[in-house]
Amino acid sequence: KGLKIVVIFEGRDAAGKGGVIKRITESLNPRICRIEALGTPTEREKTQWYFQRYVARLPAAGEMVLFDRSWYNRAGVERVMGFCTEDEYTEFLRSCPEFERMLVRSGIILIKYWFSVSDEEQEDRFQARLKDPTKRWKLSPMDVEARARWVDYSRAKDEMFNHTDIKQAPWWVVNADNKRKARLNCIHHLLGLIQYKDLTPERIKLPPRQKDDSYVRPPITDQNFVPEAY
Repeated sequence: KGLKIVVIFEGRDAAGKGGVIKRITESLNPRICRIEALGTPTEREKTQWYFQRYVARLPAAGEMVLFDRSWYNRAGVERVMGFCTEDEYTEFLRSCPEFERMLVRSGIILIKYWFSVSDEEQEDRFQARLKDPTKRWKLSPMDVEARARWVDYSRAKDEMFNHTDIKQAPWWVVNADNKRKARLNCIHHLLGLIQYKDLTPERIKLPPRQKDDSYVRPPITDQNFVPEAY
């Protein structure tokens, strides 16, 4: 139907944002549903209007964009870690609701999720990442520092909600202590907010495989095979 959909995923480190994003996108066409996870702004981007680099990644008609963290970095990590000034932070809280109302007026469906995880569950997930070398990359120095500032992040989140939980784009909180339930609940809720039709492909009947008795396969010794180590 040519909808333009933006879904924001925010929450504490190890809350499960990436897991639900993966489950949403793995069965969708990447041409119409994409993930945006912006890194640290460049020196040039730091001189721009704060929302500018996010605007460039908004969807066109028929597209869905999932923001794995978003412009709310300013109200969270930048605020707590001192990466923005007091004036920049205050201006964000003032202008963000107007920015989001403008997006909604333009026809964008804006959905915001906050994944809420208890301190005990987050600690368990951090410990699991420390013990598993294949998951250790998920634990950055910034995550470790944020762990030491749990209360500061809680205060920042509360202040963020106070200013940006607007009727045009409310915050939806996902209880994320149970990963599987959190994913199912979030996806179920998301589908309830978007009008869609079933696009399950029709069954395909495979044609008979071609036969030709005159075809002779070249000797396998003429080909380079990957060694079968397993």
